[in-house]
Amino acid sequence: QVQLVESGGGLVQAGGSLRLSCAVSGRTASSYTMGWFRQAPGKEREFVASISWKVGTTYYADSVKGRFTISRDNAKNTVYLQMNNLKPEDTAVYYCAAGVHPLLNTGHVVYWGPGTQVTVSS
Repeated sequence: QVQLVESGGGLVQAGGSLRLSCAVSGRTASSYTMGWFRQAPGKEREFVASISWKVGTTYYADSVKGRFTISRDNAKNTVYLQMNNLKPEDTAVYYCAAGVHPLLNTGHVVYWGPGTQVTVSS
């Protein structure tokens, strides 16, 4: 069993930055690839970024490349999503996820966190 708890969401103006954190626990957590997904009102949940625990290979959705950075701290069992130059269209509930590499879609996800709201005002 793996537990995921997100933090760091909030309200920010367009062009601003936020950093999301995902605290990971569970004996088998290191065997999964970690990632972030988001879901805006009325839309399907979509892939944002993913990272492998051991090698650190990263993947990004085209819509966030160059603005978002995913990273992990193995010692703290924490995954981060640094979000810069935020846009109103980034407004969504952001979910931390653990699943099968490369974790590019919801079908690869085994565990979900409860989510954290990010709102970007124009």
